Amino acid sequence: MTQFFLYSTVILAIIIAVPLIRVVKGPTIYDRLMGTNAIAAKTIVLITLIGFMFERIDMFIDITLAYAILGFIGILTIAKFVSTKRVDEQ
Repeated sequence: MTQFFLYSTVILAIIIAVPLIRVVKGPTIYDRLMGTNAIAAKTIVLITLIGFMFERIDMFIDITLAYAILGFIGILTIAKFVSTKRVDEQ
């Protein structure tokens, strides 16, 4: 079972690179926001899988919850900044 989690972790780390391309090359700010949100969601799953591998899921769940809250607040902050910037330009 540990090998399954190890392979899943490696595959998930590779899959995280796909939205990273959208974040770097995204034609609009909204594409970059969606890519950042996708990376955050996949990172939460990755941290949880690492917790299963180390058999310390209780500690890693706390880390993932804090990461999820910080990611959500970050996305809201960026979205608020973008929306106020658009209003100021008009």
